[in-house]
Amino acid sequence: MTVGSDDRRFDAHDKVTGAARYAADGVAADALAAHVVFSNQPHARMLAMDISGAEAADGVVAVVTAADVPVNEYGLTMFDQPVLVGLGGSGRTAVDDTVSRWEADKIAVIIAETAEQARAAAALIRVEWEPLPVVADIDQAMANETLVHPEAGPDNAYHRLAIRKGDVAAGWADADVVIEGTYRVPHQEHAYLQAEAATAWIDENGRVTVETGGQWAWEDQQQIAHALDVDDDQVRVIYAAIGGAFGGKEDMTLQIVMALAARKVHSLGIDRPVHCRWSREESIVGHHKRHRGTIHARLGATNDGRITVVEADVHLDAGAYNYTSNKVLGNAHLSVAGPYEVPNARIDSKAIYTTTVPGGAFRGFGGPQGAFVAEMQMNKLAEALGMDPVELRRRNSLRDGSEGITQAIMPEGVTLPQVIDRCAEDAQMSGELFPAEPFAPIASLPPSSGAVKRGRGFASGYKNVGFSFGFPERCEAEIHLHGDDTDEFPVRADLYHGAAEVGQGVHQALRQMVADATGVPLDEVRGYFSDTGNPAADSGSVSASRMTFMSGNSVLGAAEEAEKAWRDGARPAVGTFRYTPPPTEQLDPETGAGQPNFCYGYMAQAVEVSVDIETGHIRVDRVTSVHDVGRAINPRLVRGQIEGAVVQAHGYVMSENLQVVDGRIRNPRFSGYLIPGIGDIPEHVESVILELADPLGPWGARGMAEMPYITYAPAVIAAVHDATGVWFDEFPLTPSRVLAALTDA
Repeated sequence: MTVGSDDRRFDAHDKVTGAARYAADGVAADALAAHVVFSNQPHARMLAMDISGAEAADGVVAVVTAADVPVNEYGLTMFDQPVLVGLGGSGRTAVDDTVSRWEADKIAVIIAETAEQARAAAALIRVEWEPLPVVADIDQAMANETLVHPEAGPDNAYHRLAIRKGDVAAGWADADVVIEGTYRVPHQEHAYLQAEAATAWIDENGRVTVETGGQWAWEDQQQIAHALDVDDDQVRVIYAAIGGAFGGKEDMTLQIVMALAARKVHSLGIDRPVHCRWSREESIVGHHKRHRGTIHARLGATNDGRITVVEADVHLDAGAYNYTSNKVLGNAHLSVAGPYEVPNARIDSKAIYTTTVPGGAFRGFGGPQGAFVAEMQMNKLAEALGMDPVELRRRNSLRDGSEGITQAIMPEGVTLPQVIDRCAEDAQMSGELFPAEPFAPIASLPPSSGAVKRGRGFASGYKNVGFSFGFPERCEAEIHLHGDDTDEFPVRADLYHGAAEVGQGVHQALRQMVADATGVPLDEVRGYFSDTGNPAADSGSVSASRMTFMSGNSVLGAAEEAEKAWRDGARPAVGTFRYTPPPTEQLDPETGAGQPNFCYGYMAQAVEVSVDIETGHIRVDRVTSVHDVGRAINPRLVRGQIEGAVVQAHGYVMSENLQVVDGRIRNPRFSGYLIPGIGDIPEHVESVILELADPLGPWGARGMAEMPYITYAPAVIAAVHDATGVWFDEFPLTPSRVLAALTDA
């Protein structure tokens, strides 16, 4: 049995030694260099652009502008963004492509012999702009004095969701205690190790070919083909090794413009590849972020801790373009009431356009924002009632047969009660705090006696596995079994699959599942991945904690088909299978009723902290992170996902403070945007894996990669409150913010 084993990743050696080939590596010696020119205008209309100086500059081969884009629009879920802002385009676009709505809107691509020449030529482009009013934040946007997208409707709140469940008035009448708060959640930069890079060329079959790093090669292919106005099979997308993504590579950055660059030079009779790689500053400015937002919530409960009613108004800043804001809003909308039985609810959620950096997919996909509010409300309720926060959650937890917030019965396999109990047990919530080393945040200035306070916090949550709200979910796999006619069993297996390896280990997990399903030794399983030129078709995105669940089911089906062919004498024996899970539903626009998801993952975390009340510094001493994964395909990889998510969430709640002023990012470097270093992360992380099989999961597995992120912020803030008596309704908990709040208190 290979499923359940701690086999070492087959790509580990190359990644550790540097032999792995990423999108910025192995560029052909004759490759041309491309430089993408940003508008540097948060909101302005282009009146004129002169590229003649750039075209005449040393080494310049070509300049790509909006006039070179057949269909000047793109977007993962809505075509609301121009590929290139400019003049003289085809006019085939749903959005005004003369307007820059974001400082990183693209206006041109310079193609030259060297990157230095391309960058120098970019400075020679002359643009005349008509400034338009900047819509800097949600408050300005909601005034609707300036519409970011007039074509989208009468106001900037372009996407809305509602929940109307039960009788809200009766819920308030039944409530003995009311908890109310306004919470603010910040932007977050993905900070993946590998900045964006791509190489593009026209292959021997005449296809526009783009090698890059992303999360969904087939979606990249479709968006490129749409902009180029060609059939999908005229575009090939290949993923090299990918140095992290976390949702930040789900949307387009270089894919379309590099395809345009390759086609441009080919039209000039030049058959050379074109390469582009972004600097870290270009990456931070040029791709979307976790959504910032404001959420106002009210919670009613009886004196014995039973929730009677929830009300919430969720406002997420979509930024200049939708990206996946409409889908992220859906997750925040579902999670703001928490993983609890709520009989009565009114929830109104809005995605709102501003002229700032777009919000988009980021690990948790709206779940961290909603869960932060839900769990803060629960912890405040526990304090108001004088009740153990664990017991409060036990009394209200969803379980098998529960009706969810959308008035649909929860999919079978609700294990939150078991997860809560295990976390409370392993964290020893009723016992003493974990022994911690002395805390001296400033080595030259040890804290005075009694200045360090310690506390503990708890949070629980849930997160969907797979695409939601009626999206046509699917995943395909193809397996080839090899051997001679004399072989009773296959001796080698080839897997063709679209899954992107973004660092999480999915290619290793896939190989283990193939070995287990076919009986072929793991060392004899070969994988061919993330190439739209391969036989296997669309796997869907590596997001939504879906890939192990979806790909595992596709592998099981393909293995069964291949084994049938093997028994029939085929050599090689080929099996192709498309897995389709139970359908989900779009929510009713008035009531929010419907079945949004077919599977969930469940988690709980307990966090212990030390706080220096004289400086505002916080150290996280211990994290107990408990997750029901259904079945751990590779437990070592699961533990890595838990620890990685905790560290990433730690940066979100403690230090990462993206400064966006008047539509511009003011700290686009790691010197000013502080991700955790090795000395900043939690002292101890206890990764607890439960294996309570999901009824639909392959080998019982359910997705888990986002789960440890969801509950971290409220657990940390509850621990800080336990230590200091002060609640924090926004973060990051930088020392200056903490000290100011402690001083005010």
